[in-house]
Amino acid sequence: MGSAVGPAAEGGRAGADRPRLLRDMSLSAVLAGFVAVVVSYSGPLVIVLSAASAGHLDTAQTSSWVWAVSIGSGLTCIGLSLLTRMPVITAWSTPGAALLVTSLGAYSYAEAIGAFLVTGAVITLIGLTGVFGRLMRQVPTAVVSAMLAGILFSFGTHVFTSLKTAPSVAGSVLVAYLLAKRLLPRYAVLIALAVGVVSSAATSRLHVHVDKIELARPVFTTPHFSVASLVGIAVPMILATLASQNAPGMAVLSASGYQAEDRLLIGTTGVASTALAPFGSHAINLAAITAAICTGPESHADPRRRYVAGVSCGAFYLLIGAFGSTLVAFFAGLPKELVAAIAGVALLGALAGGITGAVKEEKDREAALITFLATASGVTLFGIGSAFWGLVFGVAAHLVLSGQWRRRPAQA
Repeated sequence: MGSAVGPAAEGGRAGADRPRLLRDMSLSAVLAGFVAVVVSYSGPLVIVLSAASAGHLDTAQTSSWVWAVSIGSGLTCIGLSLLTRMPVITAWSTPGAALLVTSLGAYSYAEAIGAFLVTGAVITLIGLTGVFGRLMRQVPTAVVSAMLAGILFSFGTHVFTSLKTAPSVAGSVLVAYLLAKRLLPRYAVLIALAVGVVSSAATSRLHVHVDKIELARPVFTTPHFSVASLVGIAVPMILATLASQNAPGMAVLSASGYQAEDRLLIGTTGVASTALAPFGSHAINLAAITAAICTGPESHADPRRRYVAGVSCGAFYLLIGAFGSTLVAFFAGLPKELVAAIAGVALLGALAGGITGAVKEEKDREAALITFLATASGVTLFGIGSAFWGLVFGVAAHLVLSGQWRRRPAQA
């Protein structure tokens, strides 16, 4: 299986011609990886903890779950980013965790583990066969860009809605970002984050409490397979992970100019999911929102050096995962307005790129607009999120308006 290739990858292939990590290291890329992790642990992880509570998991099982998804995300981020020289960002399945909030309590934990194992195996098979990638490559470029813009739209608006509940925090982040963007553009997000933390502390909105630090202890659970859990957990988990996570994750890479090999990326995350399922990992997949933080110009002006953000993200995943839920308490203490504002300004470049790609070709604008509106609406149908439905409605509109199925041109 060949590796995926990023833009302008000539001279960046295996062997002596590959750029070295230390030479390509930059503070902006490392910070992009850190911000991506902050967003992950301040939001999506809460859903995992809610699912663990709904399933009546004990502290050891919950800590093992956090360890498994963190280690899986960290290893795949680092490995795939170094191998492909692209900022490949992975994470745990957020819609999958949301599904478990309502369904995990209906099955034994061993049955859930069995369903997780089957989920990982099926996704691995789908990824390695290349079926998923072939379908994704048929989607018009404008539709892909519009879906990316729709995914990121709410994060952009959250910068301003946060002004209502925490004007000093969100306002200081926005002002600091704009001033730094003018004077020190490469460090704009770092400066905005520092100012936001100071503002949060000054207004008593920073509630970080870490009583003790201890290493996580993975708990192995022997899987039990039942028809009920496979139908109730595995089937919807597979659909939600592929449609709501891997599809937009591939789209983010494509919209950022990277030519990603789907078999390598989807297959690897599937293998990681399968291997870590007995320890509680429900699904590891490509990320979309946090990926956009690392694939955009805020990470680095040179797309060939943005892979460092993927390595950085993975390293922070491993660090936090090693300590289980201990360091999760740190991220839980950050005010949600600070996280929203930082994520918003960090994603401005990616959002602008998505909008530009969506409206570039006049003949595709209406289909792209439909994609954007459907994705930005946040609608969930049959348990599948709006990013997938944005693709469906956008492709349907493209077929109706153009009368043809036009394949996206291969990236140079």
